[in-house]
Amino acid sequence: MALTLRAAAAAAAGSTRGLSRLLSTSFIPPMNSATPSAREQAEPSTNLFVSGLSKRTTTEKLHEAFSQFGEVVHARVVTDRVSGYSKGFGFVKYVTLEDAAKGIEGMDGKFLDGWVIFAEYARPRQPPPPPQNNMASPYSRY
Repeated sequence: MALTLRAAAAAAAGSTRGLSRLLSTSFIPPMNSATPSAREQAEPSTNLFVSGLSKRTTTEKLHEAFSQFGEVVHARVVTDRVSGYSKGFGFVKYVTLEDAAKGIEGMDGKFLDGWVIFAEYARPRQPPPPPQNNMASPYSRY
């Protein structure tokens, strides 16, 4: 019992020294001269990408929130196949570009279901890569 108390006291004393040592060291950031570039903006379109959604956000709530800023053609919250809850993002499609711009201005950085959401123009889906020859080994040269 006395041994465990001594070990605990030694560990506590050592942890404060280690903590002060950790806090006293200075962090030197990497010497990269390149500044991080901002994410490329998508072309204006009537389709919006909405991120930061709560797991409890439904398609109806998303449609209702964005319909305040223009005529919404379609709204969809992307959900998990197993749980049925939101994956945290969705899409809203407006009738006109002006309505879409108003939707971004009105909802970007605002609260929906207690979470801050972000709205931006949706990027077009990338085309799938060409099919590979599945007969060849990935390790062969031929």
